[in-house]
Amino acid sequence: MILGFRRMSYEMRLDRLKLWTLEERRNRADLLEVFKMYKGMSLLPFHPFFRKSTVVTTRGHSAKIAKVGCHLDLRHYFFSNRVIDRWNQLPQTVIESSNVHSFKNGLDNMRALKMGFFMD
Repeated sequence: MILGFRRMSYEMRLDRLKLWTLEERRNRADLLEVFKMYKGMSLLPFHPFFRKSTVVTTRGHSAKIAKVGCHLDLRHYFFSNRVIDRWNQLPQTVIESSNVHSFKNGLDNMRALKMGFFMD
């Protein structure tokens, strides 16, 4: 423990140390993996896990992922399902990042602009 932090709540400690919650870090890591898969920077291929959406709309970005319906509640929590909504909410400028570092910066900016973006 850090001196002076013993009696603080979890949220206060995170705020004072300028850290992300475990949930935010997990959701950010999911988005990073999807980005790497989408750009071909991961050993995991994009297509067995995801299918690009064929719906053409004026909102969002050009790399939207189609959401597949699930019959089992368990399937909603699989990586390939839980990350889709958050990925589809990202702006085009973040998706178009040329490398992982700039994508991370874009995610950090999303968190600053839209508090709770990484929270379920």
